[in-house]
Amino acid sequence: MSSESESKPLIDPITMARRDLKKSLPKRFWKDVTCVTEEGGFAIHLEGRPTRTPARAPLILPTRALAEIAAEEWRQVGEFIDPATMPITRIVNSALDAVAKRRSEVADDCARYAGSDLLCYRVEEPRRLVERQSLHWDPVLAWAKDTHGWRFTLAGGVVHVAQPEDTLSLMHAYLHAIIDPLRLSALHVVTTMTGSVLLALALAEGAFGPTAIWNAAHVDEDVQMEIWGQDTEALERRAHREIEFRAAATILASF
Repeated sequence: MSSESESKPLIDPITMARRDLKKSLPKRFWKDVTCVTEEGGFAIHLEGRPTRTPARAPLILPTRALAEIAAEEWRQVGEFIDPATMPITRIVNSALDAVAKRRSEVADDCARYAGSDLLCYRVEEPRRLVERQSLHWDPVLAWAKDTHGWRFTLAGGVVHVAQPEDTLSLMHAYLHAIIDPLRLSALHVVTTMTGSVLLALALAEGAFGPTAIWNAAHVDEDVQMEIWGQDTEALERRAHREIEFRAAATILASF
């Protein structure tokens, strides 16, 4: 004989978590979304009222083109306002509320990656991966040397190799010279997502496009999947990360 609890339909934990999350998200209250010229840039208005960051600062974007992209995120909001579906707005909020007040710390965090940048650590086998790393990473290192005089030392395996002090000093000064908190915020997103400040700076300066940078950041993962087969869960996580990456790349392209 079945108990009462056995006769009731079960709700899996993921469904419950999603339901509870929706309860905590604010509901959409607007229909009209417009971009308005403001002092210092462009604002997004909802029903004629300016949007603000979580810390109540005016949400101002540097160009109309970028503001229009962010405005489209607000137009696509469903019943609930979910920041996870609004990557441009989320990065702008972070820039205005946090990075603007901690610019030096964020620049330092980016600079730390130069000491152990992804592009400097090479495998010795399999041959396919050796060739793929060279194909995707050597042009970025050549750009860094030819454009900025940044010279990096390569290492085989994962043993740490010290980078030239003059290179680290030059990169540190370059990063600390970035005044705009939105540009620095987007640069930090790309640096942490790729594990390479070199890839982030090459993207920010337009030396390489977003797709080339994204592919360069996933050389190891791609070759492993070519050899051993695709990992569906890993690809799903990567697809979600790419949305954030593309948003940061769009912001960097606006400068």
